[in-house]
Parts: sequence; structure tokens; C-alpha cells
Amino acid sequence: MSITTTCDVSGPDLEVIQRRLDELEARVRGQADPNRMNMLVFEASRDRLLAAFVIATSAASLGMQVDMFFAFWATAALKADRPQVKGKSLVEWAFGWMLPRGTSKTSLSQMDMCGMGRWLMQREMKAKNIADLDSLIATAGELGVKIHVCEMSMRLMGIRMEELIDYPELQICGGTTFAELTTRANTSLFI
Repeated sequence: MSITTTCDVSGPDLEVIQRRLDELEARVRGQADPNRMNMLVFEASRDRLLAAFVIATSAASLGMQVDMFFAFWATAALKADRPQVKGKSLVEWAFGWMLPRGTSKTSLSQMDMCGMGRWLMQREMKAKNIADLDSLIATAGELGVKIHVCEMSMRLMGIRMEELIDYPELQICGGTTFAELTTRANTSLFI
């Protein structure tokens, strides 16, 4: 036995329902997506970068869209281990000389001990089959993690686009991009 009901909705009632439906759809569109994560990466120390990329790759492996925004000191961590480009001012050249070039040159935030702590950590990670920073960055690229680099930080520190690592989803942008991304994601982290 089948029961069929009909509802004759027209005129003002239909307009009220349509308006309410439009309001609900707009509200849902404006909600943060629980399957998105943003990170503001501010530090260039190896342990914090490891934490950032472990979290990013873990979230991406669960199917989340991950956006990492690198600002200030963290931009230096994205420099490739290549010589500086020509045509920099003295201050830009000095920044380039003082900032680490490549992830292998990043130090620990604590107990670096002139590189000995870094070496010990790398040795332990290898012995315990824990992915190093370069492997995590490569995995992040394979998983579709997007890296956004702060254009103002790059200009301030004299870092040029051609000095950055090769990464499939790398974009130069401003702080407004990160601010806009935070409105889309349910989770935003500061590392």
C-alpha cells in the first residue's frame, strides 16, 4: 500500500519558504569546512618545521585540504640550497648570507649545540625510520598540501622566487590570502 500526499503551496507561502531556503543555503556556504586546515608557519627552526609538516601530511592523508602560509623567518626555510641570485642590495645580500639555505641548514629551537643536537636528532630519526624534513616536504607535495609564501616577508628578507624550493603547490601571496583562507577552514594553527 502506498500513501501519497500532496501539498499545494503557492503565493506568499512559497515565497516565505524560498526566502528561508535561500537564507539557510547562504548560512551553510559561509560555514567553515571541517575538512580544511590552515597553518601559519612563522618559525624556521627544524623541530617546528618537522611538527608543521607532520601535522600537514597527517591531515592531508586523511583527505583534508591543507594550506600552509609561510611568513617572516619561515620563508628562509623554503630557500633551496643554491647560491643567491645576482642584483641584490647590500642588505638583501646580508640577509641571504645570514639566513639558512635549505632545510639541512635549519637549526633546532632548543639544544642545537652548534649543530650537534641537529646531527643527533637526524641520526635518531634515521635509526627509528622517522621521515626527515625533506621527505615530509616531498610527501606534502604529493598529497596536495598548498604552500603560500608571504610576499612581504620575501621582499623584506631579499628572497627571490627563483631561490625557493621546487614545490608543486607553491604560491607567492599576501597576508590577505591567509586571512581569507582562515574563513574557509575549521582549523587554523600557528607554528
